[in-house]
Amino acid sequence: MRNAAALEPADSHDHAQRAATAPPGASATRPLFVTSDEALLDALLRLAAAAGVTPDVAPDEVAARRSWSAAPMVLVGDDVAARTAAGSPPRRPGVLVVTRTPGDLTVWQQSVTIGAEQVLMLPDDETSLIGRLADTVDDRGRAGFTAAVVGGCGGAGTSTFAAALAVAGSALGARALLLDGDPLGGGLDLVLGTESVPGVRWPDLMGTSGRVSAPSLREALPQVGTLSVLSGDRGDLTTIPPAVMREVLAAGRRGHDVVVVDLPRRLDPAAEEVLLKADTTYLVVPGEVRAVAAAGRVAGQLGACTPEVQLVVRGPGPSGLDGPLVSESLDLPLAAQMRPERGLDAALDAGEGLWRRRRGPLARTCRVLLERELARRGSSA
Repeated sequence: MRNAAALEPADSHDHAQRAATAPPGASATRPLFVTSDEALLDALLRLAAAAGVTPDVAPDEVAARRSWSAAPMVLVGDDVAARTAAGSPPRRPGVLVVTRTPGDLTVWQQSVTIGAEQVLMLPDDETSLIGRLADTVDDRGRAGFTAAVVGGCGGAGTSTFAAALAVAGSALGARALLLDGDPLGGGLDLVLGTESVPGVRWPDLMGTSGRVSAPSLREALPQVGTLSVLSGDRGDLTTIPPAVMREVLAAGRRGHDVVVVDLPRRLDPAAEEVLLKADTTYLVVPGEVRAVAAAGRVAGQLGACTPEVQLVVRGPGPSGLDGPLVSESLDLPLAAQMRPERGLDAALDAGEGLWRRRRGPLARTCRVLLERELARRGSSA
């Protein structure tokens, strides 16, 4: 994590010159700073430099109008908050009011009128603001996809499906990340056959605090081609702190096109962090009566945490339960149905991983799902 205090004054000055000469509305990818307070602007430009961001600067609410709606984030200084509120700007997400005066109730009232998400106090909130600014940078220019995978019952094949989904992303040319969100599982690196590939595992990240750099995370993880993997090490780790999961997931989403997270059925706080950010949660269910009954309880938990749950059904089962019947029973949309894959379990036990199995039902299903989701989000792998 970069520290604003570590920047040299010359960096701030150069950055301020570049930002000040940028006309408002010049770039829809730049955050917008609205303030005429030179001291506050200098502090904000210093933080922008720490985040690697070049902002547009408007001295007042009139100059801000051109890029107010298009900017990925708008920071309004307390010196112009009253005039900005009086101008009734369009409501939009990502508006923050910044002040250096503690306990000023007027600023809070003006922030409500503007529709600001938050009032940030400097210097106390500098670290948070650096992270928010850095999140506005998209160095890849494409929309990503984050999937959570949860089993409807024990032995549903969740880890195998999650790993295959990430492998499919890599095969499509996407920068993919597979996160093991179940510390009590056997380890996703065993499913992939990457347990001997060097790189950091979850225990190495337990002391993480603050914002995690996306490039640094990507470079530190075990990689096979364009797929990065964060797994456990089969040690004593039994839980992942939710704050660590939150920061690692945020860095993963910033640095990858496809992020797949394998989660436990019994949701813990770390799993809830993932579900809140997931674009889609896949509930994997075998086509069996008991499995469907168990999946109903899991689905009830998921509905409170994630906006979109879709079914992946393995079957039909011995009793004839197929995808449409399971979908009707659980009242959830069916994403895919796939038949059992002959020899898959034996191959995984032999340490072959999923890399050699690119044409079976599992690989085909995952490829179709990802192609659909990436196309829907306008992502080009």
